[in-house]
Amino acid sequence: MNDNFKKAGELKELLNRREQDNLCALACFSHTAQRRRKGRFGDNDYRQPFSADSDRILNSMAFTRYIDKTQVFSLINNDHLTHRVIHVQLVSRIARTIGRYLGLNEDLIEASLGHDIGHTPFGHDGEQFLSKLTHEQGAGFFHHNLQSIQFLDRIEKDGKGWNLTLQTMDAIVCHNGEAHSKRLVPQKNRSFKDFDQMIDTMKKNKTCDEIPMTMEGCVVRMADTISYIGRDLEDAIRLGLVKREAIPDSCRQILGQTNGTIVFNLVTDLISNS
Repeated sequence: MNDNFKKAGELKELLNRREQDNLCALACFSHTAQRRRKGRFGDNDYRQPFSADSDRILNSMAFTRYIDKTQVFSLINNDHLTHRVIHVQLVSRIARTIGRYLGLNEDLIEASLGHDIGHTPFGHDGEQFLSKLTHEQGAGFFHHNLQSIQFLDRIEKDGKGWNLTLQTMDAIVCHNGEAHSKRLVPQKNRSFKDFDQMIDTMKKNKTCDEIPMTMEGCVVRMADTISYIGRDLEDAIRLGLVKREAIPDSCRQILGQTNGTIVFNLVTDLISNS
């Protein structure tokens, strides 16, 4: 068994060297990953740290609860409306496509699957209602990205949490696709102390607009927006709330009029201008 662990460590080191050869200098390299505690398998884990984060998120109890949470339209008997479990996969896929062309760490990007774990039912309406209640009771404002960290870092595994890397949790808590910055510049060199202070500050603010510490986190934040613009439109059209021909000509000419075209144009533009 020890020989197997030794070989696993050698293979992981080989993957780390491959990153050095193939990723952009601005990427977040796996060997820089930080955890609060030494990992369960320590240096013998054959997985790189961000890959292990994705595995832990996928196996969390909170991840299984994605399936019952709708994205925008709730309490409607239609199996083809977008649910959170689809949305987070779309975000991860779109972000990985962008990251691949920019030479970023796709394992860290994939861990964005956990970014909406803390979302309430009934979309953002549910979040705003709950935030009003928590604020009135002196518990601060409720933000779904903070609740995602609460689940993953403090509640799951009988209160021990999943011991995710700082970079993964930072990307999750800073993913806010509803706040649109014209230019995102990573806030590098953030420590766990800085991260915890940021969390405390966010609880006191009604809105969140913290910038990720990695390029990968910035890509996830942009991909969150890209993934829902066209998809929400398709859901509204499917429910008969809007008609495709009602899309303004200016939007049609720049973005397109279908989800696929909108995603393609936005991803192409983002890659071209990064």
